[in-house]
Amino acid sequence: MLIAGPTASGKSVLALEVARLHGGAVVNCDSMQVYRELRIVTARPDAADLAVAPHHLYGHVPAAIAYSAAAYVGEAATVLRRLRKESRLAVVVGGTGLYFRALEGGLSPMPDIDPAIRAKWRALADEQPERLHGELARRDPAAAARLLPGDRQRLVRALEVIASTGRSILDLQSRSSGRNLLAGMKLVRILIDPPRPLLRQRIEKRFDRMLASGALGEVAALAALALPDALPAMRAIGVREIAAHLGGRITLDEARQRGIDATAQYAKRQSTWFRNQLTSDWLSFFP
Repeated sequence: MLIAGPTASGKSVLALEVARLHGGAVVNCDSMQVYRELRIVTARPDAADLAVAPHHLYGHVPAAIAYSAAAYVGEAATVLRRLRKESRLAVVVGGTGLYFRALEGGLSPMPDIDPAIRAKWRALADEQPERLHGELARRDPAAAARLLPGDRQRLVRALEVIASTGRSILDLQSRSSGRNLLAGMKLVRILIDPPRPLLRQRIEKRFDRMLASGALGEVAALAALALPDALPAMRAIGVREIAAHLGGRITLDEARQRGIDATAQYAKRQSTWFRNQLTSDWLSFFP
């Protein structure tokens, strides 16, 4: 079973209940919940959840590592193969569309990026994110037309690719490599996509729970590792906002509001991607 949806949509609750009822196991499909140091700010399953059903590919990657979709596919293949051998239902759940696509052989071959080029565009994303879309429009108009001005991560990736290779990221995305890890499985595909006002309420409540559960201490511990800002774990929503508060640059209320706003913007991008990219055999569910 595949369960996708934007952050805070309730997909993890559904996945856990399905796994409990059918003796299954929950398999992560979220690019941030893999990081060991980010249990609270990524809303990773807690000890009570882990006691209900087995969970795989959660919190097993150090924040110092830049985990990739290719690495995920390799690890997911091992987990899915083992669960199939055990005749145990695999409930794959998450909000990273690229990972879902990769499971079915849709991983596009991407080039290695020169570190200097990567640093240039990521610095621009940090300092003047409003310029990203215009820069991409000048260099790769077709790719820019596919991306929203606020989608910093994908804009930076597209700029990195064209600067490194002279080719549009769309050319690379049109080719896929790898095998379909889900071939031969009987699949139920569910997209959970609540109305935006309801999702906003859930995001606010969840962010408040994170703060009450120790998110400040978690981010402080991460900051103490002095990792490069370009690492994916350092860009998890909530990390930058809380770090700004811990550094005395903004109040806790400001950090809370910025974190909620950033989460809502991310959820909007996720919903848009799922609606435009998922095939018609996905069942939409509005809890």
